[in-house]
Amino acid sequence: MEKDLRRPSLAREIISLAWPTMTEQLMYTAVQYIDTAMVGSLGTAAVAAVGSTTTVNWLIGSTINAFGVGFLSYISRSRGAGKAEKVRSASVQAILISIVIGLCFTCLTLSLSGVIPVWMQVDEAIRPLAGRYFFILYLPTLFRTAMIIFGAELRAVGDTKTPMRVGIIMNVVNVVLNFLLIFKTRQLSLFGLSFVLPGLGRGVSGAAEASAVSFIVGALLISRAVWRHPELTPRGQRLRPDKEVLLAALRVAIPNMFQRFATSLGYVAFAAMINSLGEISTAAHTVANTVESAFYVPGYGMQAAAATLTGEAVGAGRKKRKDALSGMIIIIEVSLMTVSGALLFIFAPQMASLFSDDAEVISLGSLVLRMVALSEPFYGVSIVIEGMMQGEGETRLPFVFNVIGMWLVRIVGTYICTRRLGLGLEYAWGCMIAHNLILFICYSVCHRIRRRKGAML
Repeated sequence: MEKDLRRPSLAREIISLAWPTMTEQLMYTAVQYIDTAMVGSLGTAAVAAVGSTTTVNWLIGSTINAFGVGFLSYISRSRGAGKAEKVRSASVQAILISIVIGLCFTCLTLSLSGVIPVWMQVDEAIRPLAGRYFFILYLPTLFRTAMIIFGAELRAVGDTKTPMRVGIIMNVVNVVLNFLLIFKTRQLSLFGLSFVLPGLGRGVSGAAEASAVSFIVGALLISRAVWRHPELTPRGQRLRPDKEVLLAALRVAIPNMFQRFATSLGYVAFAAMINSLGEISTAAHTVANTVESAFYVPGYGMQAAAATLTGEAVGAGRKKRKDALSGMIIIIEVSLMTVSGALLFIFAPQMASLFSDDAEVISLGSLVLRMVALSEPFYGVSIVIEGMMQGEGETRLPFVFNVIGMWLVRIVGTYICTRRLGLGLEYAWGCMIAHNLILFICYSVCHRIRRRKGAML
């Protein structure tokens, strides 16, 4: 057996590529925790205002991410095939796409910021606050777009550490600015020392401003990293469209974009139905979503590794290596997600209490978290198989699977439970869990069939 096909060697390679992405995601989640906890100290209404547009954030972010997937797939396959010039050309096309997409989404998000809380059926009393938060958060959309797409480029060439370092710096900036912008000037005590911490007391708006500045910092740092990278640098390249590269990247990106758009739009519809259940359900849903995001970190870290390694193996025409990688990735993923699911189930009440002191919110949030904890390993399998398919350039089947699961299972089920039967948040999350299990079945069956047929998956 070749050295790089042995299980210990594969495991080391996978983990070395995945752990920086996991760390990056963990840091991002930690900041989400801090943001939610800080805003939570302002009251339940503030938490609801911030959380009410969270799924719209997912909708926009995931749509932009689709273009990153397109370039990741193209670059990793070109690199595996030894086509260095194609890799550099793709880097230039990524700059053009970032500018176009970033400007389009800037205009769209800012123009709709006032009506999105209405569409999301947010309580009338907190709509102005939610709209203002959303507007500020999306002022630097061009920078956010560049950060997402350039980060995907770096991961495509096996550099997951640079996005991790940039993410850490972003998060430090965000946290420091949160302390300065959210709260008023106040007296604090630390290790027996008393001091005055200045603050502007801007509340929810301050939280949005801190995040916006951190996105700008992150985009500037990641742009510099791409410019200096020997494989990706656009130096000496002409900034003009390359039809061959663009079409190849967009063939992967467009189905993935429609998938992410359709599923994220489903998240919006899902959240709107939950928002209509009242402030307690909205706050509990926000808290549970925030808590749960930390326990998906292993899944999405492994997904990035799966996409990069599969793309390189396909580009090099090494099917045995690709099959060996897929088996090892699934084993590691299931192990990690089983552990994370168990921790989520055990510590759900303690985690929920970090973000709210309302007993009803904590109780309801803990219930739905323990429900979803049981489905973590199944969802993890879906995540990494989708990553393998992205690396190979297959994004049409994931589109079908996700649209069916989201709209026919989660949305229809939630509508029946909440609107027709008058049931509460726990039943809506039950429909979400059913959606996750449907994805597990679809991806697992697809993976098995394609391997039997000898397809490049």
